[in-house]
Amino acid sequence: MEAFTTHEGLVAPLDRENVDTDLIIPKQFLKSIKRTGFGPNLFDELRYLDHGEPGMDNSKRPLNPDFVLNQPRYQGASILLARKNFGCGSSREHAPWALTQYGFKAIIAPSYADIFFNNSFKNGLLPIVLSELEVSRLFDEVKGFAGYKLRIDLERQVVIAADGREMPFQIDGFRKHCLLNGFDDISLTLQKSDKIRAFEAERLARHPWLEGNAGLVK
Repeated sequence: MEAFTTHEGLVAPLDRENVDTDLIIPKQFLKSIKRTGFGPNLFDELRYLDHGEPGMDNSKRPLNPDFVLNQPRYQGASILLARKNFGCGSSREHAPWALTQYGFKAIIAPSYADIFFNNSFKNGLLPIVLSELEVSRLFDEVKGFAGYKLRIDLERQVVIAADGREMPFQIDGFRKHCLLNGFDDISLTLQKSDKIRAFEAERLARHPWLEGNAGLVK
């Protein structure tokens, strides 16, 4: 997982509440568990004018010109601004996969659904919680100024606006440590590979008939 320390990026405003995971990545795209290729189908029902299915050539599909991510001024956006209860609905991990594969590094919203919130951290996506008042002000600024960017400093836990004002946010210490160092669940486990190997060696010495199942950690 790529480490997240600081990030400055263009902001795209998704001005709607209760965005559920089926809207983020519709159910028909969940057939794949490869963790790749979901970016083109992010917000598929909002982004395209036709019905999307796996395997379609998205470059030939009609785009919805009214959807924010299709508007020229928001091309290349890497920070998504959203309203409250973002990521509600089913627990699909494909939702943060689709967001990161599109190019988003962080989301800013007043609140999130718990499972989506947790899944985001595990996939290197930073979900930032700011107050509804702060988020509303950001919506006004993003819509009022083309090319509006924000800077996120994870170490200091602040979002920095173009005018220099800083908006602090809270984050669990363990999650912060993992993002700063690019640790996902697997890399965290492999930090203890010496202890795992020692345990396996001791286990085989006591139960040699298990040798055929050994070698899980090389």
